[in-house]
Amino acid sequence: MPSNHIFFVTNEENLFNVVNQIRDVDASFEQSHVLIEPASLNTAPAILYAVRYLTEEIGISEDAPIAFLPADHYIGNKDAFVAVLQKAGEKVGDAIGTIGIAASKPETGYGYIKKGKMLDGYAKADEFKEKPNRKTAEEYVTSGKYVWNSGMYIFNAKTFLSEIKKHSPELSAAATTTMDDFLESFATLPSLSIDNAVSEKSDKVIIFEGTFDWNDIGSFDSLAEIAETNDLIETRHIEIDSKNVFVHSTSNRLVATLGVEDLIVIENNDSILIQKRGRSEDVKKVVEKLKADGSKEVDQQLIGYRPWGRYEVLLDSPTHKVKKIIVYPGAKLSLQSHFHRAEHWVVVRGTAKIVNGETETYLSESESTYVPKTHKHRLENPGKEILEIIEVQTGTYLEEDDIVRYDDQYNRK
Repeated sequence: MPSNHIFFVTNEENLFNVVNQIRDVDASFEQSHVLIEPASLNTAPAILYAVRYLTEEIGISEDAPIAFLPADHYIGNKDAFVAVLQKAGEKVGDAIGTIGIAASKPETGYGYIKKGKMLDGYAKADEFKEKPNRKTAEEYVTSGKYVWNSGMYIFNAKTFLSEIKKHSPELSAAATTTMDDFLESFATLPSLSIDNAVSEKSDKVIIFEGTFDWNDIGSFDSLAEIAETNDLIETRHIEIDSKNVFVHSTSNRLVATLGVEDLIVIENNDSILIQKRGRSEDVKKVVEKLKADGSKEVDQQLIGYRPWGRYEVLLDSPTHKVKKIIVYPGAKLSLQSHFHRAEHWVVVRGTAKIVNGETETYLSESESTYVPKTHKHRLENPGKEILEIIEVQTGTYLEEDDIVRYDDQYNRK
């Protein structure tokens, strides 16, 4: 599929996270293909927004098949996945198509769909089931009549809007307003999943069964299962007299385990999670505890995504902070100054174009410059490769809001 046929829906907070990750794969990707939800709701309002945008702004045919795919899924056999998508696109017609995953084990973390009458390469959907207990999941798998609900859908705009009108009066009115009014009132829409709004009520749902390797990466247990099965994550883990231990370190730190078993260890620069295997559902209790205690780790971002690239905080103390800054080719930071901090920049990769006070200069690898407090300054990547610098901040206040912008090509304030 050509990249100009691919669109993403996210919230404003994650916009540049999404854009930058995509550009790491396809440098030509257009930011205009990322739709920003005015509020973070559930899948039904997000899909309604996308359908309206594609038909009203892009001008696709209301009969053209549209595939809606969650972004956090693991697909092992991509060729088999594409084959199922192609078949669904050809056969879905005026139905609501969903991809059901062949249930290989009694999984209690997924919803299920009961298969009905078999038709031409697909089955009618008889019933949607919520996440079952272990005994019920075993019965589903043994019967051979159920598939996992992947949350992946294929349908055309005409059918989707018709089913919204028929089954979801809460969303139906929003489907007929102007786009401006729709976006302005978006936050007031009900937070409904596509299953609750349409699929569980419609008689038009059909199942295209997939046998490709699939996982809904919704927990660290899932991540561990995928990584170990497919040898996806390399980590510096010394394991002595330990059994069934999964370790992932985002900073590639050495982790040693001795005499333990059935653990998941996640190191994320400023914090470490150690959990018993099978207890991923309880990680939310840790988050709730951090919020209750007012811990800075809840809101503090060690990696910040920006329209020009990203930064990572390597060291943070009251009087100095060290960052690694990545600037994409052709991108530049705003012309800015700081009241409370000075900065020292060292280029470690690429070439930097730098405005420092009244001086404009170019720096190559291993070269550096010092930016005093209150000096207007700007960092730009004039080259065709990624620019990477190490920034050392010193001062009495080092937070992100100590920025005065004088010029910014991304129109930030």
